[in-house]
Amino acid sequence: MSQETSSSLKTTPLTQIHKELGGKLVPFAGWQMPIQFQGVMQEHQCVRDGVGIFDVSHMGEIEIRGPTARDLIQKLMTNDIDSMQDNQALYTLMCLKTGGVVDDLLVHRFSEDHYFLCVNAANTEKDFEWILKNAGSCDATIRNTSQETAQFAVQGKHSEALLQKLCETSLNEIKYYHFKKAKIHNFESIVARTGYTGEDGFEIYIDAGYAETVFAAILDAGKEFDLQPIGLGARDTLRMEMGYALYGNEINEGSKPLEAGLGWVIKLGKQDFIGKAELEKQKYAGNRRKLVGIRLLDRGVLRPHYRILKNGAPIGELTSGTFSPSLNTGIGLCYVSSEYAEPGTELEVEIRKLSVPAEVVKPPFLPTRVKKN
Repeated sequence: MSQETSSSLKTTPLTQIHKELGGKLVPFAGWQMPIQFQGVMQEHQCVRDGVGIFDVSHMGEIEIRGPTARDLIQKLMTNDIDSMQDNQALYTLMCLKTGGVVDDLLVHRFSEDHYFLCVNAANTEKDFEWILKNAGSCDATIRNTSQETAQFAVQGKHSEALLQKLCETSLNEIKYYHFKKAKIHNFESIVARTGYTGEDGFEIYIDAGYAETVFAAILDAGKEFDLQPIGLGARDTLRMEMGYALYGNEINEGSKPLEAGLGWVIKLGKQDFIGKAELEKQKYAGNRRKLVGIRLLDRGVLRPHYRILKNGAPIGELTSGTFSPSLNTGIGLCYVSSEYAEPGTELEVEIRKLSVPAEVVKPPFLPTRVKKN
């Protein structure tokens, strides 16, 4: 990475800590982020077997509050905001009128007139502008609070026991996809039982000025659980084993979310929202292709854009691909014609001009272990 490139990248409040911990920093979505510390395989298994901590401060946060905040969010989102209770989080999409995806994100509801959104790092400014553009005369204050907010993800079966050492609030009472305001190491934060790994865990939002202190306290408290810092490399392999979509890979402004298997967050029965008319047409027309999981039946590592073949003829390409540490084989996500989307369908993947046998899998590739109490 050149000095010029490095100086143009944004950094999180934890960059110095990452360097001290031996993190390998790389450009990602306009940020300088750790791709790994000890190695992707080891970090992946650390989260699957115990607990790991991620710096996800590059993610964006947008706060919306005011008398018509609910109406604005309902208009912007495909999911039904009216189904939410206070202190609940909801996964949803924002779509264009064409049905393409502006972003996939989490909405957190404090009250009927106060919400905050967690959005993808590369989309933060675009999302903020999109919300402002569609706010019209809405009586609500819309703030991009990303610069003043740090975010950590503590993920794995020991995450609750670890964080409880630093928190007086009973974390056991926070249900899956719910959150509470709580103090972590005596600093005010938002603690949400959410994540991107398929394991039980929490995402913590805190004032950026306290980030280093709190991160260090979590690392110290985590020694008895063999807590390790985790980079973006393992974050990607963990999410891929779950079949979670990644913006820019599986979904974008040109994709059809119904083909991506995201119909469960598109509530066509609710009041009008941006993109509803086009999404209704697409549902009526049916899916000509589908996003599926694919698993190699022979040795190999999958990468994005590798071609998917059927009897030697191309029928699609990988949107994401990796080597699964949990399954010890290559896995990926790809769009294929609906006729080839049935689990168990045998296909091939072109890897360096070789056709490697593979089969279609319905994600997730292994069971999730989130705490759905």
